[in-house]
Amino acid sequence: MPLSPPAPRKPRHTRAISVEAFARDDGLWDLDACIRDTKTHDIALPSGARPAGLPVHELKLRVTIDRDMNIVDAEAASDAVPYPGFCDTIAPAYKKLIGLSLLKHFRLHLKDRLSGVLGCTHLTELAQVLPTAAIQAFADDAMANRTADASAGRPYELDRCHALRLDGPAVETYYPRWSLKAVPG
Repeated sequence: MPLSPPAPRKPRHTRAISVEAFARDDGLWDLDACIRDTKTHDIALPSGARPAGLPVHELKLRVTIDRDMNIVDAEAASDAVPYPGFCDTIAPAYKKLIGLSLLKHFRLHLKDRLSGVLGCTHLTELAQVLPTAAIQAFADDAMANRTADASAGRPYELDRCHALRLDGPAVETYYPRWSLKAVPG
């Protein structure tokens, strides 16, 4: 169902976030993420004027993960920033992502390692989308053995959103083994 028709309005800003996923020849996977901010009008920054349509931010983050979704390498790049020579010096800090699991408290550990002055607000915000992007991209590969193995644990995605809550009809329909029935009374 689409959004309702908007009130009269004029565009001001566009933030685009993209994540591309790649299966590498060496068995690892890459997630290439980008965040790009543009304005529809010229803006004055302390570092100089930025014409409409040119990015205020264009930041990239690549993480390489193994089949268990652990980060084995990470790199960042700043192609457009509001404070050249300053914003674009933080990229090496994103090596701190190495060793983190995208499946085990990633956002909490990300905050510990790269929030505030420890990182770039925009790169750290971009990193927050990596767990769900990785699951969408690679879940069928990473979880293939789970469906064939009856002794496998509960599917990862259960009880992580409204639709897949354990006491809901989707789990009862598609994952009856894990469905929780409401106790009457």
